[in-house]
Amino acid sequence: MDIRPIRTEADYKAALREVSAYFENEPEPGSLEGDRFEVLMTLIEAYESRHYPVDLPDPIEAIKFRMEQGGLTAKDLEPAIGRRNRVYEILNGKRGLSLPMVWNLHRMFGIPAESLIKPPSHR
Repeated sequence: MDIRPIRTEADYKAALREVSAYFENEPEPGSLEGDRFEVLMTLIEAYESRHYPVDLPDPIEAIKFRMEQGGLTAKDLEPAIGRRNRVYEILNGKRGLSLPMVWNLHRMFGIPAESLIKPPSHR
């Protein structure tokens, strides 16, 4: 297998061009072409994580996204956060999340804890 590390933007673009052909006709896993595809994807993902990191969402946006995604209301968040006025204080950015709230939201609604502990962006 003639594969080199991705060190430059040109290497990255060349690797993307090469794997794009595999998306239309994905090779059989475990085959020579399948192994090549898997190794190239691993190299591309590593390059992207170093050069194009994805920032975590604002905690309030993460909560609102999960609410929208799951059809949840402020009432649904009460077991994780507290009384309805507390839920609205959180959603309006007037109050921060406590550690128990973070763990409750993570456990009850599957919101990544990493997203919930990020300092909120200034509005």
